[in-house]
Amino acid sequence: MKTPIGKECKYFYGDYYRGRHIEECNLLKASNQTWSADLCRTCPVPGILQANACEFLQLRGVVNRPLTSGFQRRVQVTAYCEKIHKDVNEPHIGCGECHPLPPLFEIKPK
Repeated sequence: MKTPIGKECKYFYGDYYRGRHIEECNLLKASNQTWSADLCRTCPVPGILQANACEFLQLRGVVNRPLTSGFQRRVQVTAYCEKIHKDVNEPHIGCGECHPLPPLFEIKPK
């Protein structure tokens, strides 16, 4: 479903049937965080989902007020791979075990 800023996100839910206006983020709801539409503007989740469609990647979101962003509320995401049971450092790329690079892109030692 599209977020209020127009990005596709599987965690966003909006119900507008017959005049209703219910919007929520299921990623933040799972961790008991308060969501508001302004968080979607800087949220990294739509970009992560577009770059990495791994079925084993589990995302967890937390709302923080980092000092570097001028105390604006932002979503910080951590990722976990269910296949290898480890935290993922870069969610855009993945763990590297689930989807290895094809041999064409491997650098062979001389």
